[in-house]
Amino acid sequence: MSTIKANDIQNATGGIPTVKGQKLIPTAWVNFNGDGVVAIRDSENVSSITDNGQGDYSITFAIAMANSNYVSLGMAGKTTSKLRNVVQPYASHPPTTTDCRYNTVYENNLITDCETVSITIMGGQA
Repeated sequence: MSTIKANDIQNATGGIPTVKGQKLIPTAWVNFNGDGVVAIRDSENVSSITDNGQGDYSITFAIAMANSNYVSLGMAGKTTSKLRNVVQPYASHPPTTTDCRYNTVYENNLITDCETVSITIMGGQA
């Protein structure tokens, strides 16, 4: 067995190197402003986000996922109030290989905009 050691590995086009079938590292992630003018702060394998209304966002992947059974982890925050959750509205908008929809929800179950939304997706690329 060989050992490869490196301080920095980057793919040919820049960014985090990915292995097509790799499911142990994030396949996509995004940090964005979800309040006011919605905008991506930083991301990997996310081509765009869409503001569908109050606390309702869609993320479009730059490279499709291997299937729609990937895992999403998210958190959201707002300076003026407590506890935010990021949830997927599966019944009305199930995830696909090209995009996924998310809601940011306040502690009283109201969907609301958040200043910071961060989502990580794991599952491998197509």
